Amino acid sequence: MKYIFAEKPSQAKAYADAFTIEKREKTHITLKPCNTFPKGAVITWGIGHLVGLQMPGDYNKEWARWSLDHLPILPDTFRYKPKKETMAQYRAVQGLFKRAEKERATVIVATDIDREGSLIFHSTYQLIGHKAKELKRLWINSLEVDEIRKGFRQLQPIDQDLLKYEEAKTRQIADWIVGMNASQLFTLLLKQKGLNTTLSVGRVQSPTVYMVYQRQKEMENFVSKPFYELFADFTHENGAYSGKAKVKEEQKETVLKLLDEKGLSDLTDDQAVIKDVSKQLKRTPSPRLHSLSTLQTKANRIWKYSPAKVLQVMQSLYEKKIVTYPRTDCNYITENEFAYLSENVRKYQGLISVSFEPKIRKNKRYVDNAKVKEHYAIIPTQSIPSEKTLGGLSNEERNIYFEILKTTLAMFHDDYKYEETTIVTDVKTMEFFTKGRVGIEKGWRSLFSNEKMESGEKTSPQNALPQVLKGDRVSSALEVREGHTTPPKPFTEGGLIQLMKTAGKMVDDESESEILKEIEGIGTEATRSSIIETIKKNGYIEVKKNIVSVTKKGTVLCEAIEGNLLSSPSMTAKWESYLKKIGTGQGSQDFFLKNIVKFIQSTIDEAPLKINQQDIQTLVNEQKDVNYIGNCPICNSGKMVDRKTFYGCTEYKKGCSFSISKMIAGKKLTNKNIKDLLEKKVTAKIKGFKSRAGKVFEARLFIQNQKVAFQFESK
Repeated sequence: MKYIFAEKPSQAKAYADAFTIEKREKTHITLKPCNTFPKGAVITWGIGHLVGLQMPGDYNKEWARWSLDHLPILPDTFRYKPKKETMAQYRAVQGLFKRAEKERATVIVATDIDREGSLIFHSTYQLIGHKAKELKRLWINSLEVDEIRKGFRQLQPIDQDLLKYEEAKTRQIADWIVGMNASQLFTLLLKQKGLNTTLSVGRVQSPTVYMVYQRQKEMENFVSKPFYELFADFTHENGAYSGKAKVKEEQKETVLKLLDEKGLSDLTDDQAVIKDVSKQLKRTPSPRLHSLSTLQTKANRIWKYSPAKVLQVMQSLYEKKIVTYPRTDCNYITENEFAYLSENVRKYQGLISVSFEPKIRKNKRYVDNAKVKEHYAIIPTQSIPSEKTLGGLSNEERNIYFEILKTTLAMFHDDYKYEETTIVTDVKTMEFFTKGRVGIEKGWRSLFSNEKMESGEKTSPQNALPQVLKGDRVSSALEVREGHTTPPKPFTEGGLIQLMKTAGKMVDDESESEILKEIEGIGTEATRSSIIETIKKNGYIEVKKNIVSVTKKGTVLCEAIEGNLLSSPSMTAKWESYLKKIGTGQGSQDFFLKNIVKFIQSTIDEAPLKINQQDIQTLVNEQKDVNYIGNCPICNSGKMVDRKTFYGCTEYKKGCSFSISKMIAGKKLTNKNIKDLLEKKVTAKIKGFKSRAGKVFEARLFIQNQKVAFQFESK
């Protein structure tokens, strides 16, 4: 019998459904013997990570209490422990691995094919300690039945997976060292300045917050400056057109002086002549196939979906077996995928009611075996959804599925073709340039006819120019126009994903920029959306109408870490570059972690002085005002401040333990509810509470015996 470990229950179910099930149980599924598994198989699963690194207090009870005197916190050996919330599943997996060891059976690693998937299995397997006869790796990119069966028939050696585990474990330990030490360090240093809030500091989240902060500072400090350009309106016997000279000056007088030198001070001239006319047939190929980040960016631009929403929708479509693996960073497919897409292109066309003669050609822009490593681009699977399946999709699922479908079909369509005309008009040796465009063939753009093209594409409106010839004379009217420089635009969530992916643009050093381009910026395709959600949850950024801005708390964090590598994408560039080497067997975990320890030690040594040198007190005071919601009604001397999940009294060290939870009986309290309790000691009637039995009820809240209690109306 073989034992299979999936990453999550839904993945395990998809595997099981590809074979004949003998028995489903709460913690595992047993398969009947078949050609692939002659003695049958058992599929069990994680629920994400079943184990995690131990907390500081697990190594040393003293470390459970935050203190600058304890830093740096550096265990001699990093140990794992089962997570309490998934202990039952851990025990079940432990029992199955014990059986596998006793039977000298093969255990198949069937988690997602990335470093986190490898970590989920191997960290659990190593902690349990029972050793199978051998380990094998399932390597698939789709949950279709045929793909699953093929994958289990062609299992891969475990060697590469073990390297990925080593890479992931190193990343996890490094993040632990940075997070546990830096979070305590900056929280406690700012507490000395009067800020009573916990700061979460991390390798990826902190530079991400800092990039938003930088953009906001650029916008706040921006001063618009005027500039002056030279335009002309021309009249030809066949029609009128406009042109622009290559002149842009900060002072209007400079432009006027130039015109005076050319004898054009009156801004009119009848002696203008067409110096050159050129026509060029141009074409624009269809967009590259989607990776997760390009899909997240586009979905945010068109529908304002958050990156987390896109990943959630993609996971749902993946589990419905109609799209391929969602967490891919690749924009290419191999010849194998191209073959099945080619065979099904007519069926895909039918799904969106379009008809065109597909071009079955392997274009390197989309099909390149050498560019595909762990996962290929996001594309439709061979499973063509029925009308019933499509009808059962949510609006978000339909939008995302059809976006993937159209982007894939565009690969088989003609290029967008247009004719571009350029006219150069000479006015007393001053050249003016005019460009016009006329569409010839829509090609792939016909698939996206209702969409506004991306700003980066050359999509200026069609402007057919009059028929003119070189040497024709035209009359002209010149105009000096004033323009103003515009501030940088704020980030959207989609723009933030793109910035994280191409963070090399934020780095000054060219070599570091190249590293970031190679490893696709900061974070990974699988983690970027969760990073954004984390920094939102931590109160560092907020999103309103799809615009991302840094909060007061985020500003305090950024001011505190300014100048430290924690604020710079270059740190992630260097870390990820070396982690990648570990994942290919060319790097050493020991060497990497020693450098992380040096980094955190230098941060601990330097941070107190840097924070004292920075003018951060005003920001701290502003943040204190944000956290403060009212006075404590029990001790009457303390203030009630935000403690993430509750409001607590600042006099807790003097014995006042009064607190108000933000969530009571499944109901999130509003600020008004909290203020009513503090000021009146009773709220208005609140609807939406839920009892342990699941019954919904309404009641007032009031303070009784220094605690918050329910007050029901007497009947």
